[in-house]
Amino acid sequence: METRSQWGTRAGFILAAAGSAIGLGNIWRFPSVAYENGGGAFLIPYLIALLTAGIPILIMEFTMGHKYRGSAPLTYKRMGGKKVEWIGWWAVLVAFVISTYYSVIIAWAINYSIFSFNLNWGSDTEAFLYNDFLNHVPAGQVGSFVPGILIPLIIVWLVVLGILFKGVKKGIEIANRIFIPALIIVFLIIVIRAITLPGALQGLEAFFTPDFSAIMEPDVWVAAYGQIFFSMSIAFAIMITYSSYLPKKTDLTNNAFIVGFGNSSFELLCGIGVFGILGFMAAQQGVGVDEVVAGGVGLAFVVFPAIINEFPALNGLFGFLFFFSLVLGGLTSLMSITETYVAGLMDKFNISRSKAVIFGGGTAAVISLLFATQGGLNFLDAADYFINQFGVAFLGLVEVILIAWFLRKLGDFKDHANEISDIQLRGWWTFSLTIVTPVVLGYTMFGLFRQNLLKLFETETGNYGGYSDAFILYGGWFVAGGAVVIGVILALMKWNSSKASAEEEREAN
Repeated sequence: METRSQWGTRAGFILAAAGSAIGLGNIWRFPSVAYENGGGAFLIPYLIALLTAGIPILIMEFTMGHKYRGSAPLTYKRMGGKKVEWIGWWAVLVAFVISTYYSVIIAWAINYSIFSFNLNWGSDTEAFLYNDFLNHVPAGQVGSFVPGILIPLIIVWLVVLGILFKGVKKGIEIANRIFIPALIIVFLIIVIRAITLPGALQGLEAFFTPDFSAIMEPDVWVAAYGQIFFSMSIAFAIMITYSSYLPKKTDLTNNAFIVGFGNSSFELLCGIGVFGILGFMAAQQGVGVDEVVAGGVGLAFVVFPAIINEFPALNGLFGFLFFFSLVLGGLTSLMSITETYVAGLMDKFNISRSKAVIFGGGTAAVISLLFATQGGLNFLDAADYFINQFGVAFLGLVEVILIAWFLRKLGDFKDHANEISDIQLRGWWTFSLTIVTPVVLGYTMFGLFRQNLLKLFETETGNYGGYSDAFILYGGWFVAGGAVVIGVILALMKWNSSKASAEEEREAN
């Protein structure tokens, strides 16, 4: 008998999965990555990466969660036994770490939504961010709490944990039915305003003008696969968890295509909006678009406020809409990230949702307070760089190789998905997961490990984001390695329920 929580409707699941994929990275990462890697020509490797890595892995994870009916740890336990359960916990812990600092960035966006109306950031937006708002101190120092960050951070966690308390159908699904349409409407308004600004065409021309010579460079293809990987919420337990709440009769493959193309369409929309605005700024300053392009935190909290200052009219309203879109996108992603470890705790220790939310979400909320201090940005830099590179990406490589080459489950997954899906999986799916994704991710990981391990033995190293390289380097390795160690410890603990019993494993297989 099915006792696991379920989505109320298929649309509810698709909106929730899309909400997880659509987040802060779509808005501030994709435009700059595309521009730096061939502009319009980047869309070619990007589309190929979507079809040979993004959607295939999404289908695989949808199938895993649906077939084994569990959180990531329970799914891996049922799929390969105790010896691979730790990978599920590794994925959950990666999500846990991300949630602790992701929540703080949402808190920043809440502040900036309010700042927008009176342009509180002034003319020197960079000095305002680091000195006035963050009260930034050198790396290695913690400093005191910053009240302007602490209070919104508490609000963020109260909203997210309150939604998770309500459960899958009455909490997560209803919230995404409100947040995702609101996000799309808000961002469409932003894009329409952006492309009507003076100089917008200059920005769009810079974004879409193809440099076809660039797509012959291996690094451009690595960037394309990396962008797909990081933007679709794959390989860190989210999609496995969400798909475990699907009814037994559901179209897995079609769902994956809708979510994958929906996420990429929103990224393209973000590129149009962002570069329309950057074109306006370049025209105002009389410089080329290449001189105003930025990505990440700098784009959102330094460049955009400076641009909003120059708006001809209604700049306060536009600023509010932009930062409000970050809040909406961030909340939908944070809900999904937090649900991974809530579900893992419920399955492993046979506790109620309320207890799992209080313990798991409460612990993440307490740890996130570190990022609300004067030294919070330094800790955020360390955690984000390493958990993304050596958590999400490396975890994805391990997951694909394990399932395709060692457990050899792709045939079973293909049969399971084909039995209930309209779009039938063929050779492209198997080839993508056995050859293409391992090769590309393996190449990427080799380069990253080589680059960062060399830094351990250099007497004078570079830096990460302008901070102390030693602090970021060793702190980052500690976070990334700690996720693996704790994952192994959790896997060795006894299951306090019958969910991982041999009988259920045989039934699932």
